[in-house]
Amino acid sequence: MSKNFVVGIDIGTQNTRIGVSNSLLSGESSFPKIIASGVYDSKGLKHGYVSEKEELTESLRLSKKDLEKRSGLKLRKTILAIGGAGLSSFTTTSETAVSKGDLEVTNLDIERLEEICEKNIPKSAIINKKIIHLVPLWYKLDGKTIPANPIGLKGAKLEAKFLVIVAFEKHIDDLIDSLEEIGIETKEIVASPIAAGIILLSKRDRRVGCALVDIGAETTSIVVYENNIPASLEVIPTGSNNITNDIALGLKISLEEADHIKQGGLTTTLYPRKKLEEIIEARLSDIFEAIEAHLKKIGRNGLLPAGITFCGNGSQINNLEEMAKEHLKLPARIGNLPNKNSKDNGRDLSWATVYGLCLLGLDNSESDEGVGFIIRKIGLKVKRLAKKFLP
Repeated sequence: MSKNFVVGIDIGTQNTRIGVSNSLLSGESSFPKIIASGVYDSKGLKHGYVSEKEELTESLRLSKKDLEKRSGLKLRKTILAIGGAGLSSFTTTSETAVSKGDLEVTNLDIERLEEICEKNIPKSAIINKKIIHLVPLWYKLDGKTIPANPIGLKGAKLEAKFLVIVAFEKHIDDLIDSLEEIGIETKEIVASPIAAGIILLSKRDRRVGCALVDIGAETTSIVVYENNIPASLEVIPTGSNNITNDIALGLKISLEEADHIKQGGLTTTLYPRKKLEEIIEARLSDIFEAIEAHLKKIGRNGLLPAGITFCGNGSQINNLEEMAKEHLKLPARIGNLPNKNSKDNGRDLSWATVYGLCLLGLDNSESDEGVGFIIRKIGLKVKRLAKKFLP
């Protein structure tokens, strides 16, 4: 990234958010100072995928032009968020013999373990997809689990279990190509919910076990954390737009008014409140059932001490916390995005991903506080794998 500032871009189905940061906030080791930002209508995307590339490119061109004009900055390089229904994950294991004669584990052994992991993944599991994160869940040395990074320890056989996070290759290529056409080079790519989790979840929550649920416009992403690292990721094809559509149909009102009512806004339209609550709860129940199914799949339903944190546009729905607690039998809360910058007026939880991207770009990877461990485990891997998507 630039020596002067970093740029984070989050291209969603409805909106594109761009944030620029040049430093961490004074006294803060885990929050970036945003010096310029903009939110713009997204064009050329449908259900989280690029459907009209030329339309997307033109909308990004106009967004870049506006932000550069207002800020006086030239946007040349970026960290790009990747989300949508094409995002998914699975786990795999690999093993290798320690290479040094004295049996001391080195960086080369870790890299070799990762290369073997990628090579052994069945092609059917990643057809039309690219790996964007490879996260070590645990290491074993001579059959014994190592609670930390094994570098410097001695042993003959090194094993690891990895969380492999993938996204659709064409979607990634289309986004990168569109940005390149307007003069912005993609230096790194990060899964959107991972970036948001860096900002919204505390180190303590990530360590003891928690989940971040991002209810976006057309998808809902679920990331479960344990031992301070993501242990699973799932995306379901249902989002807050589905709730808006249900309200519009059920109450026979416009989509604009339905969206306003969904978030608790005042309206002159008379409608039965009980019916509204039933409509919202019915669709949220579908989302909660999908969350519960994923937690059961990984053996964590009812077993997350720090509970579930919600973010995204859909997190603004009235009584979401209470309904989540009732359905999922877990603590639930709405994420908190500190607004400490003088220019932060109007920013909400939908900016969490951009803040996370900027924080990664500021290279706080040597810190043991806040998000340091996640950046070491994920961010540095992103830098290596991202090169695979570049010309």
